[in-house]
Amino acid sequence: MTGDDDGTPRPGGGALLVVGDVITDVVARHRGPLAPGTDTSAAIRTVPGGAGANVACWASLRGGCEVRLLGRVGSDAAAWHERELARSGVLPLLVVDPLASTGTVICLVDGGSAAERTFLTDSGASLRLDAGDWSPELLDGVGWLHLSGYLFFSAPSRTFVAAAMDSARARGVPVSVDPASAGFLADLGVDRFLALADGVDALLPSRDEACLLTGLPDPADAAGKLSRQAGLVVVKQGADGALIARSGEVRARVPAAPADPVDTTGAGDAFTGTFLAALLSGAGAEDAVAEGCLAGARAVERVGGRPDG
Repeated sequence: MTGDDDGTPRPGGGALLVVGDVITDVVARHRGPLAPGTDTSAAIRTVPGGAGANVACWASLRGGCEVRLLGRVGSDAAAWHERELARSGVLPLLVVDPLASTGTVICLVDGGSAAERTFLTDSGASLRLDAGDWSPELLDGVGWLHLSGYLFFSAPSRTFVAAAMDSARARGVPVSVDPASAGFLADLGVDRFLALADGVDALLPSRDEACLLTGLPDPADAAGKLSRQAGLVVVKQGADGALIARSGEVRARVPAAPADPVDTTGAGDAFTGTFLAALLSGAGAEDAVAEGCLAGARAVERVGGRPDG
């Protein structure tokens, strides 16, 4: 890996390998408050999801590099997820778990103007990746490794993270991490997460995650602090765009693209996948972040976390 004049990590070409969760999403869009103890009218769809899988699909849509996805699923939905990933142009490298079913997330989406969502998560097989599922040969032909933060939230997958990061460092393959969930981060512990992610080439938190990881209320201050530990920090702020920080300070603020939100599920994944594919195609950080913002705007205008293609 090299760097250019703006400090952006520069992979030497090759594929993007995403490792993370492959999930079945049940998206329920309701308008107005939920009615406890009785019925609430909703539009319900079952779609393929998972932060890792979504990132891979958006990266593939952006183009410019081969995209591979390593994840763990149950036999109940393995064939469906493999077909859906391949249909999006992603090379699926799915481990079929003999004991656990595919993870499922129920996404409750408020049909109001903000399209805010609440997740009910059964991670299932997705957090059962372990060191035995990793091989250094998975990095053959790979120019960038991206790890979903959900991998940090279970003991088996933390052993996987350690093995994958060691292999990437040995080969000079840059590594990025998306912290993934403020709630799970709080349960794991900030210090523990930061120790596990120490030295990554790019850290891509949301505003809430950045503030939680630093204890600072201002996202710009949080971005600066985090960038003393990671080579490049990009803080995703939704409708407020994104911040780019390096070496302890914010270097750029990129505005969001306009959007009419329908479902905010997967907006951060759209940003991340597009951003990483742009970097692998030779874009500088600011241009790659601008592309990520455009993809995030596109994502919130449709139901589910994947692109239409």
